[in-house]
Amino acid sequence: MSKKNVLLINTDGPEHRVALVENGSLAELYIERKLNGSNVGNIYKGRIVRVMPGMQAAFVDIGMEKAAFLYITDVVGGRVPNKIRLYLDSESDVDGELDDDEELLDLTEEDEELFNMPRIEDLLSPGQDILVQVAKDPLGTKGSRVTGYVTLPGRHIVFMPYVDHIGISRKIEDEEERTRLKDIVEELKQNLNGGFIVRTVSEGQSNQKLKNDMEYLSLLWKTILDKYNSMAPPCLIYSELDLVIRCVRDLMNNDIDSCYVDSRNYFNRVQEFVGTFMPKYLDRIKLYEGEIPIFDSWDLEPQIDQALTQKVWLKSGGYLVIERTEALTTIDVNSGSYVGNRSLEDTITQINMEAAREIPLQLRLRNIGGLVVIDFIDMQGEDNKQKVMQIFSEELAQDRARHMVLPISEFGLMQMTRQRTRESLISAMTRPCSYCRGRGYIKSIESICIEIIRNLIRRSGKAGITGMRVNCNLEVADYLTHAYQEWLTEIENRFGIIVNLHALETMHAEDYEISEERSSSVQ
Repeated sequence: MSKKNVLLINTDGPEHRVALVENGSLAELYIERKLNGSNVGNIYKGRIVRVMPGMQAAFVDIGMEKAAFLYITDVVGGRVPNKIRLYLDSESDVDGELDDDEELLDLTEEDEELFNMPRIEDLLSPGQDILVQVAKDPLGTKGSRVTGYVTLPGRHIVFMPYVDHIGISRKIEDEEERTRLKDIVEELKQNLNGGFIVRTVSEGQSNQKLKNDMEYLSLLWKTILDKYNSMAPPCLIYSELDLVIRCVRDLMNNDIDSCYVDSRNYFNRVQEFVGTFMPKYLDRIKLYEGEIPIFDSWDLEPQIDQALTQKVWLKSGGYLVIERTEALTTIDVNSGSYVGNRSLEDTITQINMEAAREIPLQLRLRNIGGLVVIDFIDMQGEDNKQKVMQIFSEELAQDRARHMVLPISEFGLMQMTRQRTRESLISAMTRPCSYCRGRGYIKSIESICIEIIRNLIRRSGKAGITGMRVNCNLEVADYLTHAYQEWLTEIENRFGIIVNLHALETMHAEDYEISEERSSSVQ
């Protein structure tokens, strides 16, 4: 396959995966599983069920099992506190930069004077229609928490239709840059109603990128209002973008040569989205129709498995050992079998330079966040340390996550911090190992089940196959039966076969065997 930069979108299975492939190698991987989906960010046309003056709150029917809860401070026209709280699920953003899953926008005293303090019974009444956005998912016996103060996050900008204010993320500390960004937004918003927050990722970005985001979000808001005016409550009128569309929105740029989608349904969705909001990239969206699974075409499955291991081999014969602790991640650089051809210092420097190229890629691929300590092999020459630092900085420049790096110390240690953008790959795909009492990891039951389903899809289309037998761990078989029965049925219907599960208590949780059953007439 091509060695160009591509986006690969895999939706044929119970999880959606998006891979960013750079020069033939997996650079970033995004995963979304639908069993426990969140409604945070979704916008509904609801209907007031009950108003409670004593609590200054109301219950809103948004079409869910339990009515949603709306506080007076979240009612448009009610008093807004001195901070407008933007509920933005950091996992819902490809490059979320929010602390504790939310961001606060400070208002000045002048802004606060714009808001009065009416009572909720003066603003709402039973039977009244209302537009609300889910701020928190249901918890226990409680329904969703909703707000009337809608926020629409884009790549660089957050749009607030009901607040006439410009805010700059507090994580952008350079005052000159803050002023530059605010001036840009003030100029661009002259023809747009509402307020805007400039997100951390906007630091150093051009006017055009901010303008594109602002225009896209304004158009999105107009579409939401049109649906609100034409649909009957209770109903969902806007669903927070799923992983596939978010990745296309945030990752598709001039450096991406092609974007391949492996299902007609999502291909049509991506085409519609790109055609509306990013038309110059429309010809790069392609339907993958290969006979083998899309990730297999680019040989990504072994790379994903490798990204879950502690040891990463370097081409020279050296290797990295990546270990996660509760407080930090450590990366140890080792010489391995590499002996070099010149002096010891030259050999060590060559290994460290190779490690300096590989480590930033591993940080992106594994999505390692927080404090990272890298133990390079000790070098004596300051010039050599600078060479390694230069290479590391150049490679790290490809990373969209914010980071800070300290120079290599006299002990050969480099300390850095990397923004936590989403769950790490280890956290998403593994669980604490019951076999080793939590001292290590094995693949999670869900990951193993999905792998089995993917292998069944891969192998079931062969001629003459009448059934597939799966021998697996008892816990895996139970999870397949209860959580993924619809996919087993889908495979049986799609390929006209029977899938038989056989649970073996003695089989390791990660091990399974798939055998093909054929008709007697086919040898």
